[in-house]
Amino acid sequence: MLKSLLSLLDMARGKGARLAVAAAEDSHVLEAVEDARKRDIISGALIGSKPAIERVARDLGIDLSNYEVYDVPDPVDAAYRAVELVHEGKCDFLMKGYLQTAELARAVLDKDKGLRTGRILSLVSLFEVATYPRVFAITDAGITIAPELEQKVDLINNAVDVMHKLGYENPKVAIVSAVEVVNPKIPATVDAAILAKMNQRGQIKGCIVDGPFALDNAVSEEAAKHKKIESPVAGKADIIVLPDINAGNVLYKALVFIAGARTASVVMGAKVPVVLTSRADSAEAKLLSIALAAVCSR
Repeated sequence: MLKSLLSLLDMARGKGARLAVAAAEDSHVLEAVEDARKRDIISGALIGSKPAIERVARDLGIDLSNYEVYDVPDPVDAAYRAVELVHEGKCDFLMKGYLQTAELARAVLDKDKGLRTGRILSLVSLFEVATYPRVFAITDAGITIAPELEQKVDLINNAVDVMHKLGYENPKVAIVSAVEVVNPKIPATVDAAILAKMNQRGQIKGCIVDGPFALDNAVSEEAAKHKKIESPVAGKADIIVLPDINAGNVLYKALVFIAGARTASVVMGAKVPVVLTSRADSAEAKLLSIALAAVCSR
């Protein structure tokens, strides 16, 4: 079980994970990739405009002889070439460079050439907060706008896959809404009750699912006891499933920008993990996200 997000660096080191960066002519991305390479977390293939990649590398003092560089100037073509490298067994996971998320997703989800599994793609974000006793995950803060019940099953399964890779044998999953009781006027609470029952009947495996919870009684045992909620998940959630992207994104940014949380994120649901970082992410968050994806790829 993960005790600290920094321990991801040790978990990923020396495993031989191979990364394909689509449209790699991005200084922030290349800087993080080079840091990961120096730490023996990844080896890399850089796909994009070779002259542009060379300019960025020169500015950052990066020796490109440590990478395989593929000259594919068009960003969409670069995304498809990165996916091809996975199919060819040359790379184990992907990272978004200087292109739109939708352009990379198009290549990943292409019916003929992509990396579909039948699940939706979803963002799984890990957090470590100084005032909280354990690492936990939330989903989905960045991709799935308004998940329906079937999609929430995929959100759970994608997040559980990550936690299994990190040593959580049977992670506790809290389905969170505004309240902790089923209210037909709040559809998310009804979904939560159905998901909990699906888990009890073996339709969702490898975890313990319960809900609905309000956020307080999902993460605080004291709050759960005060409201007389008896559940193995109450106050002990390893994974928090949010009702929609609004709740997920607000919680994500509140944890990072107000609570000062350390974070790492990975997109799951494809045949290989995908790293999507933002320019607003810290250098540490980018590095830890690469490490997380490397661990999930092995």
